[in-house]
Amino acid sequence: MEVLWAPWRMTYIARDREQGCLFCSKLKRRDDRGNLILCRSSHSFVILNRFPYTSGHLMVVPNRHVASIDELNEGEMVALMALLKQSIIILKRALKPDGFNVGMNIGSVAGAGIEDHIHFHIVPRWNGDTNFMPVLVETKVMPEYLEKTYDRLISFVEGP
Repeated sequence: MEVLWAPWRMTYIARDREQGCLFCSKLKRRDDRGNLILCRSSHSFVILNRFPYTSGHLMVVPNRHVASIDELNEGEMVALMALLKQSIIILKRALKPDGFNVGMNIGSVAGAGIEDHIHFHIVPRWNGDTNFMPVLVETKVMPEYLEKTYDRLISFVEGP
């Protein structure tokens, strides 16, 4: 039997659960790199998923704490879509994926891990990026450390 060591997963398993909303908490802090925030706008922000499905897994989040897309006003919706578009452009330039999965899970029954603050997931995909590992041994192989991915993406972010 082969053993694949992934010690960074213990951070996820053993972490202290933050009280309150994870997104609201990160948005209040000013350490964008430490919090993996790539971009902020007046109504929304882009953050790397700390426990990604694949390298470059981003989330686009409204600044205002809302649990459903129908709670967003027009300005928030436009800003969210603009950052979604900008994020895909940046990922294309920086990581050159072959495609994307883009989606939003609303409510725990739909798979939302953070159900009280909506957010879009953008997951870059490459031809051949799935293999036997997730199916046979429930293990995902990440090709790059999270901080390295952050550094690659931040160099493509325009503006403050």
